[in-house]
Amino acid sequence: MAVSAFSILKRLLQNINNQPQKQPQGIESIIKSILSHLKAGRFQQAVSVLFASPEPLPHSLYADLFALCSDKKAIVEARKLESHLVTFCPFPPVFLLNRCIEAYGKCGCLDDARGLFDEMPQRDGGSWNSMITAYARNGFGEKALFLFSKMNKEGIVPNEISFASVLGSCGVVLEVSLSRQVHAMIVKYGHYKNVILGSSLVDVYGKCGFISDARLMFDEIENPTIISWNVIVRQYIEVGDGEEAILMFFKMLRDDVRPLNFTLSNALVACSSMSALKEGLQIHGVVVKTNFEKDKVVSSSLINMYVKCGQLEIARTVFDQLGSKDLISWTAIMSGYAMSGRTREARELFNMMPERNVISWNAMLAGYTRLSQWEDALEFIFLMRRMTKDFDHVTLVLILNVCAGLSDVEMGKKVHGFIYRHGFFSNIFVSNALLDMYGKCGTLNSARVWFYQMSQGRDTVSWNALLTSYAQHQRGEQAITLFSEIQWESRPSINIFGTLLTVCGNIFALNHGKQIHGFMVRNGYELNMAVRGALVGMYSKCRCILYAFMIFKEADSRDVALWNIMTFGFCHNGRGREVLEFIGMMEEEGVKPDHVTFHGILLACICEHEAELGQLYFNSMSNDYCIIPRMEHYECMIELYSRCGCMEELEKFIKSMPFEPTVAMLTRVFVACKKHGAVRFGEWSAEQLNQLNPHTTLKI
Repeated sequence: MAVSAFSILKRLLQNINNQPQKQPQGIESIIKSILSHLKAGRFQQAVSVLFASPEPLPHSLYADLFALCSDKKAIVEARKLESHLVTFCPFPPVFLLNRCIEAYGKCGCLDDARGLFDEMPQRDGGSWNSMITAYARNGFGEKALFLFSKMNKEGIVPNEISFASVLGSCGVVLEVSLSRQVHAMIVKYGHYKNVILGSSLVDVYGKCGFISDARLMFDEIENPTIISWNVIVRQYIEVGDGEEAILMFFKMLRDDVRPLNFTLSNALVACSSMSALKEGLQIHGVVVKTNFEKDKVVSSSLINMYVKCGQLEIARTVFDQLGSKDLISWTAIMSGYAMSGRTREARELFNMMPERNVISWNAMLAGYTRLSQWEDALEFIFLMRRMTKDFDHVTLVLILNVCAGLSDVEMGKKVHGFIYRHGFFSNIFVSNALLDMYGKCGTLNSARVWFYQMSQGRDTVSWNALLTSYAQHQRGEQAITLFSEIQWESRPSINIFGTLLTVCGNIFALNHGKQIHGFMVRNGYELNMAVRGALVGMYSKCRCILYAFMIFKEADSRDVALWNIMTFGFCHNGRGREVLEFIGMMEEEGVKPDHVTFHGILLACICEHEAELGQLYFNSMSNDYCIIPRMEHYECMIELYSRCGCMEELEKFIKSMPFEPTVAMLTRVFVACKKHGAVRFGEWSAEQLNQLNPHTTLKI
């Protein structure tokens, strides 16, 4: 068993006391000297004077010195003080040993604290409280809970301090069942009106995901403090209910409770999460009214809120009005510009920052990768290597994204080696980014090898990354085979099915697609819009248009993307007439078509040889829906006129286009002219083609 430091010091002091000593000073002068040192701020010298006294000092002085050890986190002085106490006082009072345990706990020396606790001849409730609090404060929640259980078995009645510490530990280890037991004990021992314990219960229920219980507990607090309000607002944010967090914040204001800076910050975070600009502006008014506009925590939250709500200029105004700008506010505004796609202004701000940390570097790099500005990102990575040694797992993920964007697998392999050397290979985010990089670079063997090396560290994102890599590189059969392996390891995520169904559609694997569909139904998966779209697309490509339409109709809500998939499904199956009827249904449901929808409509017009109707829809794009026709729309119209033999309309159309016709367009015109005998127009198209390609001599 390990020997604690205080036991060693005790034996050393006993050896010293057995040796001839100099004539000791009087106890009065020693106390006076200690107090003099303390008054002058010489704490270490004050403790050193202790050893001039061969007898115990007053208990109150020990207590004061232990308290100073706790405040200053002075572990060496705490050990000296405890050694003197147990050496010269054979039976130290329990309350002093408790103060010593508290000091060790605040210094983070839990072995010393537990050693003293275990060797105490007598303990009281305060001893248990001190040790439980020491564990809880230092993040050893399970040990704190074990000690609390042992305390109860020994018949020691817990008090408010015990309950507060153990509830904090329950929140750390997410132990909701024990929290309920502690809640019952709090009621049993009559502490149910204690606002601190009530707030702690709100906190632990929220952390464990039982937000309704947290709210019930909050509502039972007779006079909630600002801390109580702050806890319930934060817990609503943690579970993703920003709307309720904002409502609770304004309810707090109506109850005339003055918010803290962290309460305001949490409320602004809630506004950011749901882009609630109106409420954010109101909270900004509260910030000004309560004189928190210069607070660094609040100002940074304000900047983030305006950025997330798309009000970058207001965010910049808030930043510029700050008298003292710290690293957090600099990073907030710079990140806002970077994430809004304004990387040039973001880089200017980055260059002006008086100091930077890893978050600042990551934010700027993330801005480049978000816009796929791979060359700028690569240059920035080289700058990072020269300017800073700061990096974390986020940095590595972003660098791997750049490697994938540039398809630079050699650089990716170097990053892989760096990850191994610095011990980041166990981080799931880094591992998945590495897998994604190999997949996007087309090195599927390396992706597969790394995937299996991840072993137990894999998650559904890992499986989806490998499946997507196979799908993108025409390895559909391998992707489908991989699905059977997923089921042995974990419950597949809903997003994996979207990838698999797309693969089945691309290789016309109807039976596999049906099996995957059946698997989802049997295992109770709720189809999101993306997976429903993948199902519709798979059945459409596999010529099961009625199945596709049935799944489409079952959707509770349909966005424009789902309508577009169904539209192309009809076109793919030669059901152009249904498309033209289908568009009427779309407009009745209030779904506004986009450029993809019109591409599908024009394809349907081609199927049905409806040149006049196609022209109407083409014109309505810009006239009625403010959609500028794209290349594919012009190509469809050329194909439509060519198939229908509308050569005059075709000539008029192609010569009025806002850009020069491509070789493919002119070739289609030339073929149509030959077929329908449009000699003059055919000669023009041949001339245009011959000019574009001097090696050809086309004639009508």
